[in-house]
Amino acid sequence: MKTVELYTTPICGYCAAAKRLLGAKGVSFTEIDVMRDPGKKAEMMQRANGGRTVPQIFIGDAHVGGFDDMNAMERAGKLDALLAG
Repeated sequence: MKTVELYTTPICGYCAAAKRLLGAKGVSFTEIDVMRDPGKKAEMMQRANGGRTVPQIFIGDAHVGGFDDMNAMERAGKLDALLAG
């Protein structure tokens, strides 16, 4: 399974939803809190091609986008294939 990274903040409902979806699928992930470490926000924006909002989700080398993007992939049946690599 590919590595999964989420840039989040503790007050973000969409971040919580992304973590719930991944948890329900049994996927482990690394959470990067951009509120606790503001320097990580610049890193996130660079990796996400200017994306400023959280969550920003990366699976392997692929930038998935936010929760809505990941949830759309799940509904379309494409998320498992991306996770598996």
